[in-house]
Amino acid sequence: MIGFLLWLLLLVVCWPLALLALVVYPIVWLLLLPFRVVGIAVGGALALLRALLFLPARLLGGRP
Repeated sequence: MIGFLLWLLLLVVCWPLALLALVVYPIVWLLLLPFRVVGIAVGGALALLRALLFLPARLLGGRP
């Protein structure tokens, strides 16, 4: 909601820049999507590695 209100303020102050932002935002979002997917994959791999490293401690009773 705050982003929309900021965009409306930009529309009032400088409408060409607001329209440019409206057009460019989806393009930038599409360009950054692969980095987001890589971040999710790396996070999952690190979570798996952490689970494997802490498995012996959990089996020995480190956590109830």
